Amino acid sequence: MIRMIRAVASLKVTLVGIIMLSVGAALSYDNRIDSTAWVIVVPLAFLSVNLLAAIFTNPRINKQPGLLVFHISLLGIVILAAIGRLTYLDAHVEIVQTQPFDPRSMMEEYRGPFHAGSLEKVQFIQGPYTVDYEPGMQRGLTFSEVFLPDAQGNSVSKIVGDDRPLILEGYRFYTTFNKGFTVLLTWIPDQGAPETGTVNMPSYPLFDYKQANSWTPTGGEEIKFWLQLQTGMDPEAKWRLDGRNVSGVLVVTQDKHRVELNPGDTLSVKGGQLRYEKLLTWMGYKIYYNPTIKWLFFVSMLSVLGMSWHYWKKMASKPWPDGVKDPEVKSDKSNMQGKTV
Repeated sequence: MIRMIRAVASLKVTLVGIIMLSVGAALSYDNRIDSTAWVIVVPLAFLSVNLLAAIFTNPRINKQPGLLVFHISLLGIVILAAIGRLTYLDAHVEIVQTQPFDPRSMMEEYRGPFHAGSLEKVQFIQGPYTVDYEPGMQRGLTFSEVFLPDAQGNSVSKIVGDDRPLILEGYRFYTTFNKGFTVLLTWIPDQGAPETGTVNMPSYPLFDYKQANSWTPTGGEEIKFWLQLQTGMDPEAKWRLDGRNVSGVLVVTQDKHRVELNPGDTLSVKGGQLRYEKLLTWMGYKIYYNPTIKWLFFVSMLSVLGMSWHYWKKMASKPWPDGVKDPEVKSDKSNMQGKTV
C-alpha cells in the first residue's frame, strides 16, 4: 500500500498532471464554448492526489513544519481552483440608464456545471456615468453610478468602475470599455396600444462613425436609425464623456424617406407613429462569480508564511559567517595594540 502511494507521489506523475493541465488550459483559453470545465478540473484533481500522496510519504515535507504548511496550502490552492472552476460564472450585460439589471439580458454567459448563485436576488438600477479620456483617446477612469435599494426601500447611490466592482450576492460587476448611447422611443400603432422601448447604438467612441441600428415595431415595417451626436469629443486633448452633456439628433429612414428628429418629435410612418422621447446611455458590465476568491487569498498567504518559516529556520540553524563578526573584534584588538595598562 505504501509502495503504491509512493508511486502516486512520484515526480513523473506530477509531470503528467502538469502536461494534462497545460492541455486543458489550452483547450479552454478563449474557447469556452467548445470546452467544458472538466478539462481543467480533472487535471487539478489528478495533481491534488499526487500532492497529497507526496505530503504523506515524503519525510522531507512532513518532517519540516514550514514545508508541511506550504505543501498543505498548495494542496488547498489546487482544490479551491477546481471548486472555483466548477462553480464560476462569467458573463457580460448591457444596462440602459434608468433601467434595472435583468439576468435574462446577459450575453456571452459561461458558468460551471455546479454554479448555484443567487443572481435573481441582485437588484440595482443603472444611473448616469462619466468616462475620462487622455489625449490620443486613451481611456481613463470610469465612474458609473448605480442605485441600490436599502432596507427601508430607499435608493442608495454607489460608484462602479473598472477597478471598483459592485459586489452583490457574491457577483462582481465591473465596468468595461463597451458603452454607448440609446434612444428611448414610443411606438403608437394605428391599431393597438402604444409601447415604449429602447434601441441601443454601437459602442461609443469605438464606433463613433457608425451610430446606426434598426428596429421593427409590432405591426409595422423595419425602421432604420442613425444617431448624430454632439459629445465634445476631442482626440487631441483631455475630455470627459458625460451623457448628461450630450445632444443627439435621430435620423429616421424608411422606404428611402429620411427625417431628422429631436427629442420630443413625432414622425408618422407605415403602421403608426414614432416618437423620439429622449437620449439615454447604456453601460456594459463584466459579471464574475467565484466563491473561492477569499479562501484562495487566505490559503495563498498561508503558503507564503509556511515557506518563509522554512527558510527562516534554515538560515537561523546555521552560524553566521566569521566575516560578519570578526571585523569588530579585530578592530578592538588593533586599538589595544601600543597601549599600556
